[in-house]
Amino acid sequence: MAEEAAQNRLAGYTFLCDRYRLNLLPNWHRASVCQTGTLRSTIQGGRVESVYPLSYWPGDGTGNHLEFALKYDGVNLGILSALFEVIPETELTEWIFSKPTGKYTRKIWFLFEFLTGKELPLPDLTRGNYVDLLEADRYYTTAPGRWVQRQRVVDNLLGGRSFCPIIRRTEKLAVMEGIDLHQQCEQVITAYSPELLRRALSYLYSKETKSSFEIEQIKPSASRTEKFIGLLEMAEHRDFCEKPLLIDVQNRIVDPRFRDTDYRSSQNYVGQTISYQKQLVHYVCPKPEDLSELMDGLLASHRMMKEGGIPPVVHAAAISWGFVFLHPFDDGNGRIHRFLIHNILSLRGAIPQGLMFPVSAAMLKNPALYDQSLEAFSNPLMQLIEYDLDELGRMTVAGETSRWYRNIDMTAQAEALYDFVQLTIAQELVEELDFLSSYDMTRALIQEIVDMPDRLIDLFIQLCLQNNGRLSANKSESFFAFLTESELAGMEESVRIGFVKGPCSSH
Repeated sequence: MAEEAAQNRLAGYTFLCDRYRLNLLPNWHRASVCQTGTLRSTIQGGRVESVYPLSYWPGDGTGNHLEFALKYDGVNLGILSALFEVIPETELTEWIFSKPTGKYTRKIWFLFEFLTGKELPLPDLTRGNYVDLLEADRYYTTAPGRWVQRQRVVDNLLGGRSFCPIIRRTEKLAVMEGIDLHQQCEQVITAYSPELLRRALSYLYSKETKSSFEIEQIKPSASRTEKFIGLLEMAEHRDFCEKPLLIDVQNRIVDPRFRDTDYRSSQNYVGQTISYQKQLVHYVCPKPEDLSELMDGLLASHRMMKEGGIPPVVHAAAISWGFVFLHPFDDGNGRIHRFLIHNILSLRGAIPQGLMFPVSAAMLKNPALYDQSLEAFSNPLMQLIEYDLDELGRMTVAGETSRWYRNIDMTAQAEALYDFVQLTIAQELVEELDFLSSYDMTRALIQEIVDMPDRLIDLFIQLCLQNNGRLSANKSESFFAFLTESELAGMEESVRIGFVKGPCSSH
């Protein structure tokens, strides 16, 4: 189909980008029109390529292809922003003036003024119904939205001019949105005793902290671990999406020598050293001079989604991944990104109050899925960014780049977070609670055989789990020489009975 599409006439965004010679982040949908045949589509790598029959051809005008794009390619604010910089304003004005009350004409008119901050020489509309800018069945939208009289459009976007993500209602998100995550968590935890839950909670806080650091291959000190646990305990009690609070979070979780008092003032990037004075750059972060506006926009977007009825997981994905893509600090961005997932899910009531939700553990166990969620944006971005590195590894980025970070399609990130949330419920929570339940049973069985001190029982269980349910001769002689052969055999059997599913390697 790719060869066939190459012989067809481009349409929509691809037509316009070709006409104006723009090299932009790719849209999720690519359209062309053929001379014969019916509509047909292929999906590859999360992108859809559609070939439309000749009756769909919109004509050669720029305005006609903008309308085609909104209908079939979807709303891509990044592409539209770049197009509005090069499309002659007189041409766009004349096209809008020719049919000012058309639904898509009004949307394009609004989007031009929204994205550019300029006002076209057109009079305000005085009659006609209001139309939603984004169709609620195709996109996640804020409610009730902002009613704009000039174009008689309801602005239901997820953000403002400084930062505005787009998240499409894919089939996967539609299915996941129908799942009551709060209820799923309740069903899991109500199967266990309150005492066991209290003990599990303590471990889950430690597990989440360890996992979040380990994703970045960092081994935190005891004090940094305690500080991060303290932050996680506060996550459900206040909204941390404010600049002073984010700076405070950064100060709590990084080495004291790398605390920031403001957003970073230097250009940073994510990379790795592959040889002497040779860096492999995976991701280039926004320029420091663009950060203040981008971060203000991100925090404003958070408030809009919080008040606008956006599903909690979609909300958490947009803000937390948006944060890590902006990378506002010199250190600690990844840990804060994962902390914000907890903060937003807790504030929005997606998880039961008081429950620690170890989503970082699910990410750590599924690194390919986590990397894909980051690379969905970073890989195409790296095809566009021009940069230089000096001999000290200092980066200089060429040109105006803030546009790439301002209007990100975060559908892939929302889908990934739903996957991680489901994995957290089905695996991390259940495994931890099952382990503790099995542990309690095993301790009770062992105590019926020999009433040993708790520390010795714990050591015995731990050593058996490390050796497929049996105590090695060396460990038996070193720590449990006082046991008789029958006591030892009975205690080993107790471990095997208690952990019928096999030892849990995470413990």
